[in-house]
Amino acid sequence: MNRCLVVLMVLFCCGRGLVVAAPIAYVPNEKSSSITLIDTATDQVVAEMTGVERPRGGAISKDGRLLFVSDQPAQALQVFDLISRQKVNTIHLGKSPEGVYGSADGKWMSVAVEEDNAVHFINVATGKNEFQIVTQGKNPEHAVFSPDGRWVYVSAEDADSVDVIDLKERREVSVIKVGMRPRGIAFTPDARLAYVACEMVNKVYVINVADQKVLSVVEAGLRVNGVTMSPDGQTVYVSNGGDGTVSAIDTKTNKIVKTVKVGARPWNMSITPEGKKLYVANGRTNDVSVIDTGSMEKIIDIKVGQLPWGVFLLP
Repeated sequence: MNRCLVVLMVLFCCGRGLVVAAPIAYVPNEKSSSITLIDTATDQVVAEMTGVERPRGGAISKDGRLLFVSDQPAQALQVFDLISRQKVNTIHLGKSPEGVYGSADGKWMSVAVEEDNAVHFINVATGKNEFQIVTQGKNPEHAVFSPDGRWVYVSAEDADSVDVIDLKERREVSVIKVGMRPRGIAFTPDARLAYVACEMVNKVYVINVADQKVLSVVEAGLRVNGVTMSPDGQTVYVSNGGDGTVSAIDTKTNKIVKTVKVGARPWNMSITPEGKKLYVANGRTNDVSVIDTGSMEKIIDIKVGQLPWGVFLLP
């Protein structure tokens, strides 16, 4: 069997069915109405998936079986089986869904729905849109679960704050003041810190989760946007859309240690499970830059479809 043509391999371990993801990165192309599949072992495009008009945010289920992708014109979340690569469900949302994230326990998918000013929560097991929480911030873009499953941090494009949702109580419990136009969010694996990119002020805000207050502010590049945490929590990566660069921030010192040039308007990113390679979607050059995180050097630019929004990998 040609490994490059396989999305998932099913292994059985200790009497349990365990789905282990093959090294595939999924890239939603907004203008091409497609999802490009990249084999991260070879950094080659191996396939494309269709069935979504304008793919944007997305996330893979914890068991590796399903891909959830927001579809802006359909006002829906499209669900794909990753073995057959076929669409298996459409979950109706509100107007202009964008960022999609999975909870660490695998039970929930969150979807930031911009024109509803709300976050919708999808039950992964049932495929149902179970509940919604209205946010104070207007045009929410990302709604990210803390690794301990307690919080959901929400960034909104027309805001200068982060909305904090208590997942157990299913309500917004606080608002954290940051800079204008917060975008990407990432937590350290211990859920102690959260990093929030604020595009209009070119800064990354470091939030102490325990007291929900800003601990530090990092000067970043022009129009800082996407944020991705390394699996070991030692480095957080941010994309600088106006500079066409990606910067690495040391989470111990909260200082930028290196910046690398990528394509035009780098946006959302994803890192391989072992943390060795970072994949960055470049919206204006229609490619994905691959960065070696050890050397912080760019390895290759991979051509994809038009206006790639981000990259999804099994966490």
